[in-house]
Amino acid sequence: MTSMNTITYRPARDELAYTFGGRMPVAHLRSGDVLQVYTEDCFGGRVRGPGDLPSQVCQLPYLNPVSGPFYIEGAEPGDTLAVHITSIEPARQWGVSATFPHFGALTSTSHTATLQPPLPERVWVYGIDRKASTVRFQATETDHQIDQPLAPMIGTIGVAPAAGEARATIVPDAHGGNLDTPLLQAGTTVYLGVNVHGALLALGDGHARQGDGEACGVGVEIATNTTLTVEVVKHVPTPWPRLETDTTIASAGCARPLEDAYRIAHTDLVAWASELTGMDTLDTYQLISQAARAPIGNVCDPNYTILAAVDTNALPRCAPAYGGVHTRLRRHGIHPGGEGQ
Repeated sequence: MTSMNTITYRPARDELAYTFGGRMPVAHLRSGDVLQVYTEDCFGGRVRGPGDLPSQVCQLPYLNPVSGPFYIEGAEPGDTLAVHITSIEPARQWGVSATFPHFGALTSTSHTATLQPPLPERVWVYGIDRKASTVRFQATETDHQIDQPLAPMIGTIGVAPAAGEARATIVPDAHGGNLDTPLLQAGTTVYLGVNVHGALLALGDGHARQGDGEACGVGVEIATNTTLTVEVVKHVPTPWPRLETDTTIASAGCARPLEDAYRIAHTDLVAWASELTGMDTLDTYQLISQAARAPIGNVCDPNYTILAAVDTNALPRCAPAYGGVHTRLRRHGIHPGGEGQ
């Protein structure tokens, strides 16, 4: 990888995208380039207070916008795009969450239809204290409040799907999309299989924090200023999104029902870990069965997302994933607290 340029992109409201695929690129990047990009929250900044009910201020399909897509020079079908997230900074002093009809894990939906009335629509506003690194929950019907750690993440990141498809940004699948996993944080490298010339990377839907599963369907939604670095890994396919940190590798599976997402993620992790370590497939299966974790991304979107994650210290000495791209990109970026933190 050769260090190249730093590109800054801040979309106007009418430049936000709502699909992966089907859009012309907004900028061109090369392998090694740094991208500083502004992303909007899932409501496009329209929900700003308790009176801004999403059903009144937002309009389908204009939810969950992403910034991009970005054309990555040299990326061709059959390659892998590595995206290292250097930093995610809240762009405002507040975030919002909500419940709204027929969306969320604990209410009836179009896929799980019942005769019960929908849950009421309500908005919560969270104060963000960047100096203290906290997010403040304030109950709407009582005086209870609590500060929780600020844990910024990107909810939606992906590339254009295969076969000329355009997929709504709310849908997670093999191309990425609305994965909604807290592991998509600063210090993580995401690996996405390239399906079209230029990959067409896009991202958005920042969260100040989110619990596993995103039970109500909405994290603490924020606009972000995000910095990332890209690298093309030639002639190496990636069937499902993969993530790597300094201590963990993980595979994402997206499907309905949830057990199929579980199967996808764990099948991919077993194959990946076996390839890296040279271990027999059944030995790897047995080790993953006892050592892996399965944090849930979301159980609300058109597909559900679950990860299969294992600490690399549980594996025998192994080859670096994708030729060591995570280490290279991590050194390339400046992380909070210093380089190579």
